[in-house]
Amino acid sequence: MDVHSGEFEGTVFDLRGPQGAPAVALIHGLGLTRETWASYVEPLARNHRVLSYDLAGHGESVPPVGSPSLATYSDQLCGLVEHLELAPVAAVGFSLGGMINRRFAMDHGNKVSSLVILNSPHERSPEAQVAVEQRARDSAAAGPSANLEETLRRWFTPAFLKSNPEVVEKIAQWVTANEAKVYAECRYVLANGVVELVRPQPPITHRTLVMTCENDTGSTPAMAAAIASEIEDAELEIVAELQHLGLIERPDLFLPSLQRFLRGSSLETG
Repeated sequence: MDVHSGEFEGTVFDLRGPQGAPAVALIHGLGLTRETWASYVEPLARNHRVLSYDLAGHGESVPPVGSPSLATYSDQLCGLVEHLELAPVAAVGFSLGGMINRRFAMDHGNKVSSLVILNSPHERSPEAQVAVEQRARDSAAAGPSANLEETLRRWFTPAFLKSNPEVVEKIAQWVTANEAKVYAECRYVLANGVVELVRPQPPITHRTLVMTCENDTGSTPAMAAAIASEIEDAELEIVAELQHLGLIERPDLFLPSLQRFLRGSSLETG
């Protein structure tokens, strides 16, 4: 397997898989790193050229210039895809990453082969919007560690929290390692960026898979259904029982759907 790690304009990335294979870009969520995809890269790279990278201001990548927005992160991905000559890519985004890949499809649609939108928010109820904006204010006041225990309880099932403390601690370390100002600004992007994506203009027309978990309170099944309803012929899957970070808790429940969908995308664009 061809493996290449590097840095481009402050973005640290890994690229794995056969030269010339259909390309997949993996986009992690708020406060996390490209290691979110540790269980996915090797299986996907058997048949795809897989790009994983740290969002600006996360992991090893430098902070964005100015206050970040969805366009900031869409352009970051575009620059990386162009630099590595990967277009078109299947853009797989988790949470904030699932907002970024929708913005990417709207801004740079000719560089997209398909979309996978995982546990990503959409139009919220007034009460839910107030709650997510309050979390952004808490982060601005107290840094990435604000309400972290509550966050982890929203991300993982009680059984996983109890039986996998080392994994939970690793992810907590990812979050608290973020620079406070950038993290708080990205929370505001997560809170308010959905406005740009509801009933998207221009419409998203790419082949799309939307997935979330039954008990994800921030990226609910109803939100996933709404996202799918606004993209023609989008597929929708709800994973039973799990919460927001189900893709880390049970990758075996996500990976087969990703592989099936990406095989279909490769056939369609090949």
